[in-house]
Amino acid sequence: MKNTPFTQKHIALGAKMAPFAGYNMPISYTGINDEHAAVRNSVGVFDVSHMGEFILKGENALDLIQRVTSNDASKLSAGKAQYSCLPNDEGGIVDDLLIYCIEENKVYMLVVNASNIEKDWEWISRYNTKGVEMHNISDKTCLLAIQGPNATSVLQSLTDQDVVNLKYYTFVKGTFAGVDNVLISATGYTGAGGLEIYFEDKDGAADKVWDAIFAAGASKGIKPIGLGARDTLRLEMGFCLYGNDIDDRTSPLEAGLGWITKFTKDFTARPILEKQKAAGLPQKLVGFEMVDKGIPRHDYEIKDGEGNLIGRVTSGTQSPTLQKAIGLGYVKTAFATLDTEIYIAVRDKLLKAKVVKAPFLG
Repeated sequence: MKNTPFTQKHIALGAKMAPFAGYNMPISYTGINDEHAAVRNSVGVFDVSHMGEFILKGENALDLIQRVTSNDASKLSAGKAQYSCLPNDEGGIVDDLLIYCIEENKVYMLVVNASNIEKDWEWISRYNTKGVEMHNISDKTCLLAIQGPNATSVLQSLTDQDVVNLKYYTFVKGTFAGVDNVLISATGYTGAGGLEIYFEDKDGAADKVWDAIFAAGASKGIKPIGLGARDTLRLEMGFCLYGNDIDDRTSPLEAGLGWITKFTKDFTARPILEKQKAAGLPQKLVGFEMVDKGIPRHDYEIKDGEGNLIGRVTSGTQSPTLQKAIGLGYVKTAFATLDTEIYIAVRDKLLKAKVVKAPFLG
């Protein structure tokens, strides 16, 4: 099992640790609800150094990215980021990812899911027929997500870059907490605002950055946050989690990711997805909230009023913000309309739920 550069800090802070994507990761410190509230109301820090980062360089870097991803990366100028996915040959999803344009048409960073680093590397390499320079920098890159309404004001004191006014899905590079060449981006997975910072793990940079962030945020009650609250925060926003809500068998169109599927360019599985769009989708990923008391969990069956199987839950939880149980799941398209009554099979009971619009926080 791998450690991140912050593992000893998590242990010293009393984190409940568990294996995740081959890493020893903090699941919670003071409790998921407490940590969730800290991010929604003030500021929290996630160690997400387990994520994968690839650098693609050269005159054909953009061409390679365009061929393997569904979104249109030609729209990116330096300092902009984009959410996208890697479709497979059958129209499923190899992974979802972020694309950062470091230098237009020349240098890009792809940020991929921890559990898919090897798979994604092999997949992209397979299409690298024009000599694009590829570097897997995952093992030497630290990544901290500082999220919450107070995140940017806390971090502004640690850099000369203007991060308070950084627009969503843009980034800057500069010195942060005395460490050079730090990439600071206005992205995140919580819907609470904030920044993600990428930097190389060398010369004690990890300790320096972590300690500076917690010192700067002390007056705002800054807290370390585990993967448990990361999951409840992203679910309240209706954000997909790879391996739960999207995978090799789900298409981006079924998953509601038509907005990152651009048919204005050629990419893997484009004809399959175009056909799917024209024919109509057999199933759709929907958000739902429980009407009856009970918590939906991954892989629970979804049924209609007569008890016929119509789908499956992909993610579910008791929302700490809304104080009600919510979930995502695939259902037959006929049941995907807002306010449709569906039933979740929990043990031997069918519990009523209704289809609602995600994000759940409105």
